Amino acid sequence: MPTPTELLAANGRTIPDVIGPGLTVLFCGINPGLWSAWSGHHFARPGNRFWPALHRSGFTPRQFRPDEQAELLGLGLGITNVVDRGSARADELSRAELRSGGTALAAKVARHAPRWLAVLGITAYRDAFEKPKAVMGRQEHAIGTTRIWVLPNPSGLNAHYTLPKLAEAFAELRGYASSAGGGPS
Repeated sequence: MPTPTELLAANGRTIPDVIGPGLTVLFCGINPGLWSAWSGHHFARPGNRFWPALHRSGFTPRQFRPDEQAELLGLGLGITNVVDRGSARADELSRAELRSGGTALAAKVARHAPRWLAVLGITAYRDAFEKPKAVMGRQEHAIGTTRIWVLPNPSGLNAHYTLPKLAEAFAELRGYASSAGGGPS
């Protein structure tokens, strides 16, 4: 458990992507929170619902811990962020920083070519890709051959989505991602 001083010291730190060739889905957070930046693991803050939603939706055979994130690669899954630097809250990021992150993310996606990019947060997606009218779910916009899906932010701060609703949203993507033609299975 980090101390408040350790968490403050993690501000601005980056953590490595969990990424490789042949991914089915590359999940993309907004940016690392301080707990993640401190630990070096994505979605590490207790109370973040990414790992439970991933499992309950059927993407993983069991609920992984953040320190097991590398095991996702064997399942064809990865994790990255729109903005690399850690912060206490995503709303500390400027639109310019999100747009710059979107450009870098697009280059990363073009390089690794996952089948799907799942952006976790509608506002971050809208700002990063300059798509102000985007809605949750499958997007018309693609990056090369990579299709894009927007999921709710799994942060505990996102009270609009309960864990069952998050898992349902993740499962809808899983249905599309697991079918050969990209449609629901």
